[in-house]
Amino acid sequence: QVQLVESGGGLVQAGGSLRLSCAASGRAFSIYDMGWFRQAPGKEREFVAAISWSGDSTYYADSVKGRFTISRDNAKNTVYLQMNSLKPEDTAVYYCAALRRWGTRTPREVGYWGQGTQVTVSS
Repeated sequence: QVQLVESGGGLVQAGGSLRLSCAASGRAFSIYDMGWFRQAPGKEREFVAAISWSGDSTYYADSVKGRFTISRDNAKNTVYLQMNSLKPEDTAVYYCAALRRWGTRTPREVGYWGQGTQVTVSS
């Protein structure tokens, strides 16, 4: 069992940066591949980024590649999402997720979700 709590969301101007954190509880955190998804109003939840259990591998959605960086600190049971060069279209609720399968990009293959944190990018 893994409990996930996100923080770090807020309001930022276009071109700005934010860093999201996801604190996990439970001894099994370090064996999970982890990811971030987001959901904008009226849209389906979509994949953003993922990181392997060891932190050695990552992959990203094309829409954020080169602007967002996912990382993790297993000693702190925490996953991060550094978001730079933010755009208004990045506005969404961002969710931390423990993945069931490495390589997935679908919410259907998520084992555990956080409660979400709102990111709003103004133009």
